[in-house]
Amino acid sequence: MFTTQRPEAQTSPREARARFRQGLVAHTSGWSHGFVQANLVSVPRRHAIALRRFAVRNPRACPLLDVVAAGDYWTDLAVGADLRRDLPAYRVWSRGELVAEPSSVVDYWGSDLVTFLVGCTFTFEPFLERAGIPLRHLEQGVNVPMYRTNRKALGATRFRGPVVVSMRPVPEHLVDLAAGITMDMPYAHGSPVHVGSPAAIGIRDLDRPDFGEPVRLHPGDVPVFWACGVTLQEAVVKAKLPFAISHAPGHMLITDRRARPNGTGEIRIIR
Repeated sequence: MFTTQRPEAQTSPREARARFRQGLVAHTSGWSHGFVQANLVSVPRRHAIALRRFAVRNPRACPLLDVVAAGDYWTDLAVGADLRRDLPAYRVWSRGELVAEPSSVVDYWGSDLVTFLVGCTFTFEPFLERAGIPLRHLEQGVNVPMYRTNRKALGATRFRGPVVVSMRPVPEHLVDLAAGITMDMPYAHGSPVHVGSPAAIGIRDLDRPDFGEPVRLHPGDVPVFWACGVTLQEAVVKAKLPFAISHAPGHMLITDRRARPNGTGEIRIIR
């Protein structure tokens, strides 16, 4: 299906999760081509209804793929996966402060936690690559850069905050192609939310991302911005919940569901 020579691109989701469970820490862009990747956020049950409302109100930034019942740590999206151990890196939060960034959250897990799985732009990257659109962050060996913007997500009770975007430099003559490919993948954030001037969406310096790492633009490249699932994490952090868990940005759950640029693939967005 895909011709890239990177070995991790051909790694099955099950094998990738096993390697992360064994302690490998790596951002998952470029892994397991053709499969859906997902952000993770876990919050106490009493906050779950409001957080789900926030996600539903912001489907571009938070395409909701699954909501896992309180205390459970498995999902039908990835058979046999342990959501506490099978992502490369997590973040643990207390009242809005980052208190740990472990590779397993087994010791932090509780029976009260409801887990949200939200789509990720890493899902559509192989389709861009197959169409001849370069992925500069993979070329340069860095995590994709992500930025807070001046666009506000629609709030839900205590959950509110900025829309976060990821940025990929795209050669100007390929921007429309990139937009067309990703438009048909709403479960991976869909088409870009902005093309061109970073300042227009409140980003002062592309070389200083809020998450991930900076990436160099090549001559003729244009910065292209897609909504990012870290928007949900930001809302949780700003709400200063007593406790929460999230993935570390760029370190996703790789699911068993296949992705296709046809609007659905093998997955749907929960409303």
